[in-house]
Amino acid sequence: MTTPATEQRRFHRIEFDAACEVQWQEQIWQAQVLDISLKGVLLQRPQQWVVAVNEPCEITVFLNGTEAGIVMAVVLRHVEDQRLGFQVQYIDMDSATHLRRLVELNLGDPALLERELGNLLTPLGGQTPKAG
Repeated sequence: MTTPATEQRRFHRIEFDAACEVQWQEQIWQAQVLDISLKGVLLQRPQQWVVAVNEPCEITVFLNGTEAGIVMAVVLRHVEDQRLGFQVQYIDMDSATHLRRLVELNLGDPALLERELGNLLTPLGGQTPKAG
């Protein structure tokens, strides 16, 4: 059964178990990725977490152990007891390539990937802004 939240979801979440670092101002936390999409990432909440919702952070997801593979500027959107949800604000081309490949491998359907990539370029609601 779909819920309003899942009906509005435009990006598939990929379960992904990887270590990452979250940086906010001068503080850095080690965390674990729970899932990731082209537009967001869900992390296991680290101890001593002090960042408020809507604060900008940077997340580095490690691929192949300690090799940084995906670096993204994010905004904290929700905090739960054990989880943190972030929305991607910016991702460089190399990181976007890694993330796209990860999503592509896990979706298994090139049409779904193309639809999600199209959603990145389309404003919410599918409406294009009017000139003028």
